[in-house]
Amino acid sequence: MNIHEYQGKSILKRFGVAIQNGYVADSPEQAHEVAVQLAEETGTGWFVVKAQIHAGGRGKGTVTETGSHGVVLAKGLDEVKGKAQGILGGHLVTAQTSAQGKQVSKVLIAEDVYGPGDSEPKEIYMSVLLDRANGCNLIMYSPQGGMDIEAVAEETPELIFKESIDPTVGLQGFQARRIAFNLGLSGKAFKEMAKFVVSLYNAYVGSDATMFEINPVLKTADDR
Repeated sequence: MNIHEYQGKSILKRFGVAIQNGYVADSPEQAHEVAVQLAEETGTGWFVVKAQIHAGGRGKGTVTETGSHGVVLAKGLDEVKGKAQGILGGHLVTAQTSAQGKQVSKVLIAEDVYGPGDSEPKEIYMSVLLDRANGCNLIMYSPQGGMDIEAVAEETPELIFKESIDPTVGLQGFQARRIAFNLGLSGKAFKEMAKFVVSLYNAYVGSDATMFEINPVLKTADDR
């Protein structure tokens, strides 16, 4: 079963996985309303407007009717309605859709988490999946996350790491720490990533999923 990003985040939140806060909307007017609510709850002043379709590559994708990308930044409440209007109802074409694209009926209005801090934000790729050939679960991850993970896998495969997990034993603490280490993290960010990996794996097992994929997992500028 394929689910939208906002539905996936709801599942992750139930298992204590740290997520980017946001609300779904199906009209430009509702997009503005939930952005106001989000600003009150989180203090964010910028908002990410994200098309909700069953396809990846939304950030680089283009809405045929308006030319908008599928993921855009609204730098203030006054921009949210217009940004949502440029996406909703249109057909978003990405590398994973047909040439006709997929029609967008919902957008996720999310807080901006790329704010300033003591360190640079870092985008990470991470997925948890069933390795049927070896009868185990697998966490696949890379310090080079973001929209071009396919290019990373093709051009620099040494930056794709894999951690096999015996389902009868479960994810061990040393494995979560090894993942954080391989991602080049230290200090608070190292500890937060180890906790994130444990929560993500628990969500994968607890929801009886066959695959979780998050791209990107963001290490924020304040090391969350």
